[in-house]
Amino acid sequence: MEQRRVALVTGARRGIGRAIASELAQAGFDVAITDIVPSAELDGTRADVERAGVRCVALTSNVADIAQHDTLLGAVEDSLGGVTCLVNNAGVSVMARSDLLDVTLESYDRCLDVNTRGTFFLMQAFARRAVKASHDGVNRSIVTITSSNAVAASPQRSEYCVSKAGLSMATTLFSLRLAEHGIGVFEVQPGLIETEMTAPSKARYDAQMENGLTAIRRWGAPEEVAAVVRMLATGGLPFSVGQAIRVDGGLLVSKY
Repeated sequence: MEQRRVALVTGARRGIGRAIASELAQAGFDVAITDIVPSAELDGTRADVERAGVRCVALTSNVADIAQHDTLLGAVEDSLGGVTCLVNNAGVSVMARSDLLDVTLESYDRCLDVNTRGTFFLMQAFARRAVKASHDGVNRSIVTITSSNAVAASPQRSEYCVSKAGLSMATTLFSLRLAEHGIGVFEVQPGLIETEMTAPSKARYDAQMENGLTAIRRWGAPEEVAAVVRMLATGGLPFSVGQAIRVDGGLLVSKY
């Protein structure tokens, strides 16, 4: 019996995570989606996935709670089969934009616990299972959604920048460790993507885009990030290791 491709997408309630779940469903993956609490939005993502004619399970999970990771992966395996593609999308932003000298311990720890520490150990839990599992020629991958702020410094969001830079390095490390097992590990760096999370900053960045902040003078769409994830999850870069792909409209291109 042919092994099914199964994707686990964390933080899939809305925005980029929801778009990724839908895109992978269109590619034929059965999809497990997670969020920290049940919600009508998470149910809506599940309905989107199931409309593609694949199976979907919606689970609650806190990425920061490392003790939950094996339970989560086991629950997906029981429902859909072993995970062949882990998409690390769940993440948090700063509790409040503030001067670097005013960053609170609470906000710093929250960013690092979810974005870096929790995601690192979820990758580890997936990798431990993946290196032992039979894959029958099915492409296996980890795709981690970081941010342009893994590279570009934003002093009013310093704890977020630190967490994403650390996650970028973690992705590189796992890519080297897992290459010999045929598991592709990649990073996607979204720039200014129009979602509910970025809505409060829209007016400010609209003006900056008009003044040349990005080469493509518009916001990106979650579906544009999802298209890159689909390419990586389906083996589109078979001879690349740890590649970081920008989806940012030219935000990070050096220019003058």
